[in-house]
Formats: sequence, structure tokens, C-alpha cells
Amino acid sequence: MGRIMAFDYGTKRIGIAVTDSLQIIATGLCTIATPQAIPFLKNYIAQETVEQFVVGEPKQLDNSPSQSATYVAQFKALLSKHFPHIPIVNIDERFTSKIASAAIAQSGMGKIKRQSKALIDQTSAVILLQDYMAMLK
Repeated sequence: MGRIMAFDYGTKRIGIAVTDSLQIIATGLCTIATPQAIPFLKNYIAQETVEQFVVGEPKQLDNSPSQSATYVAQFKALLSKHFPHIPIVNIDERFTSKIASAAIAQSGMGKIKRQSKALIDQTSAVILLQDYMAMLK
């Protein structure tokens, strides 16, 4: 069984989370600069089996696509081009950044660390992955 990998896409950074090989636990992997995504993934996938990608789908409150939906679609096209054997699933990402910020604030971390956008992006990816895994059950 391979890992499931989730992405909280942003034009500057991408938060990444993965499951363990048994697909039981979702953990934050890292946050990378967006232009480095494909080289990073090629290296990671050469070492680990990834059987599915989960990409956060940006939507407005009325369920229409948000302004960043075009950028996410371009990222998904890149994933499909470079990793055609790995299926991509979309999951609604509304409120994940707010939930991530709240979770980080409650964690007891120092103020500077709590304000880290990279940590928020990575935590958002974990939330996306946990939501997806809950939908599978």
C-alpha cells in the first residue's frame, strides 16, 4: 500500500502532508517554494510509493471557484503531466487555513512560530488529508 499525499497549493508556497504507508495517520511533510514542487516530488516519489494525490480545491462560500482556482488547475495539470500514474482527487479547502491557524494557536507554540505561513500551509495540508481520509471511511 502506498502513501496518500495532500497539497495546500499557493502561488508562493505549497504545504504538503502524507499518510504513513498503511494510510492510517496523516502528518505534515514540509512546505516548499512552489517552483520547486515538481523536482521535490520526483525525488520523493523515487524513494517512497505514493498512490494518490489530494489537492485542495479553492471555493467561495457559494461553492463557486475562487480566484486561485486557475492556479490550482495549472498545478494539477503539472502533476498529471509528470506523474500520470498517480490519480488526483480534489477536496474542498474552504476554511482550512483558519482551522490550521486556530490549531496552531492552541498548541502553545511561541508567537513567532505561530505566525509562520509555512507552518500554516503545512498544517492546512494535514487537515485536507485528514478530511479526505475521513471521507474514505
